[in-house]
Amino acid sequence: MAARSILFDLDGTVVDSKPGILASSRAALAALGHPVDSLDIDHLIGPPLEEVLAEVLRPLGDDRVAEAALAYRDHYGRTGFRETTVYPGLTAVLDQLIARGARLYIATSKRTLFAERILRRLGLIDRFAGVHGSEPEGAMDAKADVIVHVLRTHHLTADHSLMVGDRRQDIEGARAHGVAAVGVLWGYGDREELVSAGAKHIASEPADLIPIVEVHGNKVRA
Repeated sequence: MAARSILFDLDGTVVDSKPGILASSRAALAALGHPVDSLDIDHLIGPPLEEVLAEVLRPLGDDRVAEAALAYRDHYGRTGFRETTVYPGLTAVLDQLIARGARLYIATSKRTLFAERILRRLGLIDRFAGVHGSEPEGAMDAKADVIVHVLRTHHLTADHSLMVGDRRQDIEGARAHGVAAVGVLWGYGDREELVSAGAKHIASEPADLIPIVEVHGNKVRA
């Protein structure tokens, strides 16, 4: 028996969104009058957008995070979100998990609207029973807040759920609510980050999720 409910992070877990995120981050910097050629955001993909932009702007002595976020989202909503691809093998794994009786959900720090657009464009949205992310005015910016929102909205229990993600925020957010977490290595975080955050399992490739979910399901069998 598989875990009944599996929450997936989006960026770095289901989809490779780096090209669009990088393009929109450059657009945000340009809008504020900064050079963009040397921008490197690999280590920043995953946390809430405002945290990422604050980190990018800090070395430039600029604290206009809200203004940068507006410019970023304007670009991302027009073109950035289109520069996103599904990780190889991930779609087949999602289908196998569904066939085993699992219900899948998205829990992302990305705006819900953008997450839905991406999943719809890639033909994945029907595989998820719910898509949840951050909202305007700062609602649910923290990953832990998104996770508990998913649990409550869909009446899920922590001991029959798993969180799958590539960054420490995914792992720590899940653990904050008693949900076991799986760290994945094909995204933007590394093994040390995920293990240090308390990941219960580590998946090196999408196919590894199948036995991990089965093992977890056996442990929580009623």
